[in-house]
Amino acid sequence: MAEWVCRALRDGALEGEHAPALTIKDSIATPLGFDAFCHVLSQLSTNISAEKSQSRALVLVAFSRSPSYYVDLLKRRGLDISSSQQWIRILDCYTDPLGWRERLMECGSAKNLSYEASNVASTCRNVKDVDKLFSSVISLGKGLVGQGKVRFSVAIDSVNEMLRHASLSSVAGLLSNLRCCDQISSIFWFLHADLCEEKVTAVIEYMSSMVASIEPLIPFANRHRGNSENLSLVERNFTKGKFHVRCKRRNGRVRVMFEEIHIGQSGIDFTSPSSEDGLVNQVNQGLLPKVQFNLQLSEKERNDRAKVVLPFEHQGNGKPVEIYDGRKSLLDSKNEAAPVSTGNSKINDDSSKGEIIYFRDSDDEMPDSDEDPDDDLDI
Repeated sequence: MAEWVCRALRDGALEGEHAPALTIKDSIATPLGFDAFCHVLSQLSTNISAEKSQSRALVLVAFSRSPSYYVDLLKRRGLDISSSQQWIRILDCYTDPLGWRERLMECGSAKNLSYEASNVASTCRNVKDVDKLFSSVISLGKGLVGQGKVRFSVAIDSVNEMLRHASLSSVAGLLSNLRCCDQISSIFWFLHADLCEEKVTAVIEYMSSMVASIEPLIPFANRHRGNSENLSLVERNFTKGKFHVRCKRRNGRVRVMFEEIHIGQSGIDFTSPSSEDGLVNQVNQGLLPKVQFNLQLSEKERNDRAKVVLPFEHQGNGKPVEIYDGRKSLLDSKNEAAPVSTGNSKINDDSSKGEIIYFRDSDDEMPDSDEDPDDDLDI
């Protein structure tokens, strides 16, 4: 499913539609969201540098990591950083978000970025000004692709940091304006869901066309987290989880997919659900409360149930079987084998076989008809 998400960002937007937007979110139970963000960033960067994507450039808005971190990340993924000035720009909102570092540099108390990072980075010194932040992203993107119809992609590494300096309405307006821009091919961002209120998460997800949630592989209630027997299983959630993807299609339908995500020494790995689900089910069954009733049938109960003859079953015992359908009157049932009774139902005395025969409640009840009973009304 991660490859499907990367392809959707690579293919970009259709003519006349908004750019596809991806929200990657996690929680403290499974803090693997940033690893998934870096994976999507690396995949999209590889496609852009190889000119296999609709977008020809990438603007990375860095709030939680320095530009040097992302330069090293792309170098480890085998990308040519020497040519990165042609297809990537990093808007540095991490180094000096409020303009304090600039004052320290004047006093000689702060160091500059590395040479490679400084070539692709532009510092933003007032992240509270959302309008200026939007203008900076657009200007960096157009500086790479020009003013024509060539598009670029946008990545934001932390929506939580944006919400620290600006209101929810301002951040939502920024994301909406970026997605509506004609020259933006795709956009994705990362969010810690448990660091903000549910309404904030709902608004951010509403702005997205795809939502990728990192969920625990083995969920535990708070009262079970302190159990020493389950401690090793809980620790597995810090390296493994479920990559749950919800996608809004163009026809209005929602597609839901999931696979397992694993963080190891070799990097990140996405696999289909494995046989380890049996272990998860076994653990979950141990957490279920004990009930006071049995949901299974005994052998005698199954035999008794099999002997009951339902009204819609034809047994074919040599005689014609007529089932009362509620449309015949009682006058038509005189020639029937079954006697007429004013009771509601009758059950044969044969204990080996059960049979249920239904009769009309009273003679005054009119038979069912397809005719409209209100046809004679003058309305």
